[in-house]
Amino acid sequence: MPLNRVLLKLSGEVFGGGKIGIDPDVVNNIARQIAQATAEGVQVAIVVGGGNFFRGAELAQHGMDRARADYIGMLGTVMNCLALQDFCEKQGVETRVQSAITMGQVAEPYIPRRAIRHLEKGRVVIFGAGAGMPYFSTDTVSAQRALEIKADAVLMSKSGVDGVYDDDPHRNPNARKFEELSFEDALRLGLKVVDAAAFALCMENKLPMIVFGMEGEGNIARVLRGERIGTLVHA
Repeated sequence: MPLNRVLLKLSGEVFGGGKIGIDPDVVNNIARQIAQATAEGVQVAIVVGGGNFFRGAELAQHGMDRARADYIGMLGTVMNCLALQDFCEKQGVETRVQSAITMGQVAEPYIPRRAIRHLEKGRVVIFGAGAGMPYFSTDTVSAQRALEIKADAVLMSKSGVDGVYDDDPHRNPNARKFEELSFEDALRLGLKVVDAAAFALCMENKLPMIVFGMEGEGNIARVLRGERIGTLVHA
């Protein structure tokens, strides 16, 4: 489907190439693909996870206060945003980072109308610090931001899986991949590839979601162009 304005969710684990921290080659490759899409006129906003640094839920399991652990995770997402901004600008793409937690020296505050204006001017906007509140996953934030900037679709990139399956394909070799399915079915089947809250937000507001795998040459550029890869989830 042709896409004019999209919200791309990038998982933090990908930024680290499977390790803690940032892999510059991986981030540079992502930036190059984003540059290809923006050169073709697609307006791109991005939400970045922070799993290559911290995961609030995991820290909480080890005894840390959940809210504080989530805030640490949010700061991790901003580090990823700044890295992606740097590599995008090296590709000649004007970029703005907006953070849900105020940090004036490195990012603008999150202001939806300003984000839309940047997109209209051809800039990439990268949203950091999640929702600025604990207990919200970056999947859910991606759906919320996509709705607020009036995106045509939310594109959920996943690491290690190329779409939505009826079971975990890593554990069950007979798991079946869906080419498309409804949000109602995704929630009814309890599919965990994306947070239920993100599915519900998109369902209520009839916002299409494409779940696709980061692995594969040029997958980000392909999905940004509107090529049919991964799984289309619709109302």
